[in-house]
Amino acid sequence: MNVQRPLPPHTPYDGSSKAFAIGLKPLELERWLEVDGYFGAQLTEKHRLYAELPDKVFVEQADTRDAQREVLELIETSMRQYHAQALAEARALGATVPGTLVDSPLVAASLMTQDDLILMRRGDDGWRLAAGSLCFPSSWSLTEKFGKPLHHIHDPVPGFGTGTRPADIISRMFDNLQGQAVERFNWSIQANDALYHPLSDRQRIARSAGRQSTFPDGDINAHAFIRVERQTLRKLPVSRDILFTIRIYLDPLAVLIRHPDRARIAAGFATQLGELDDAQLDYKGLIADRDRLVAYLEAMSRS
Repeated sequence: MNVQRPLPPHTPYDGSSKAFAIGLKPLELERWLEVDGYFGAQLTEKHRLYAELPDKVFVEQADTRDAQREVLELIETSMRQYHAQALAEARALGATVPGTLVDSPLVAASLMTQDDLILMRRGDDGWRLAAGSLCFPSSWSLTEKFGKPLHHIHDPVPGFGTGTRPADIISRMFDNLQGQAVERFNWSIQANDALYHPLSDRQRIARSAGRQSTFPDGDINAHAFIRVERQTLRKLPVSRDILFTIRIYLDPLAVLIRHPDRARIAAGFATQLGELDDAQLDYKGLIADRDRLVAYLEAMSRS
């Protein structure tokens, strides 16, 4: 039986959340974690990645275990309060992970939620990536960024690297974050439905040099997937570390044709793509495909 895929719950590419903008908004705690019909499948994929690629999807400083336990308590409490059925489903899957990860509270927390979990800690040179469970990376490498401060993590992002005004703003926002959780959205386009989608800086440079099409056969309708990241920040009450959560929504571009608001969404999406400069397109891997994506979306907006 052919079951229709549900419509995307978040469409920041329509212009409501500008690309390469910070765009943080306050977030009510009952909305902090989101659960949908892909909960079981995504947790099963996390289990697979922990079993097959443990060193690529989890990192930790030895002194972060207390903060990890804070994260575990927050995740478990939120899931029990707002998503009790999903929590029961997660527990039914078990928590079988390699021996090297079995005692990690952050791994245990990640197997209760669809979100990836990154722990940021303040040091002399800014906020550093101190621990992380990243099963679903959006074109970056957890091991490559581990231990680095924010401004170096963002060096490949056009306009956000070391010494830029956005880098300073982000650092101050991290410093000033208190009890209020905040969220932002990011989006990209990829040529498959892989949740595990890493990319090292070296691979990014090679991709930039080649500037090849992501869709070599030109069939955007068959291969293009919209990848939306819902990101949240929350300062931990005891350690004062910051928990950065990343939830991935992955939908075929073609699913938008069924959306009742498709004309506005597709037109906004085409406009956002059209406004990206070469450096931004290069970062997103879309420099060879932007024009045909825009044409596809403009045709959808008129249908």
